[in-house]
Amino acid sequence: MNFLAVSCCFTGHRPSKLPWGYREDDLRCLDLKMDIVQALVELYGRGYRHFLCGMAEGCDLYFAESVLMLRQVHSDVTLEAAVPFRGQAARWTGEQKRRYQRLLDAADSVKVLQEAYSPGCMMARNRYLVNHASLLLACYNGEAGGTRNTILYAREQGLEIITLPIA
Repeated sequence: MNFLAVSCCFTGHRPSKLPWGYREDDLRCLDLKMDIVQALVELYGRGYRHFLCGMAEGCDLYFAESVLMLRQVHSDVTLEAAVPFRGQAARWTGEQKRRYQRLLDAADSVKVLQEAYSPGCMMARNRYLVNHASLLLACYNGEAGGTRNTILYAREQGLEIITLPIA
């Protein structure tokens, strides 16, 4: 089996670009999380089993949590955490750090791409995600930034792209 053919990567916005910020009890956030779960269920039905996540705050963490929920139902689902640099969560709040660590601990594999932060390391992480998948699932509001750049790169690489709009 071609592992790439059953691999899906993810991109999405951080809280600063989300209309609800960190307020995950906002109905718009809850709706987006449900959209992610529904998309993952559909992708599983299409044969996708391996999911790659860049582990940034916001949508990435929603995605990772949703993949782990899917894995509770389908034991053949795997989550790969692609960490751009060691210490990615060092400046996050205490609760976000704990959430991040729980997700790393639950991942089937963790790929740390470099030891320390450097300019461009986030885009290098995004390229890693795209280069190891055949489909990109994106939560995207239309704004410029890393999510758009990742979508454009995925398009250049010929990946199928599914976009979940952010209201």
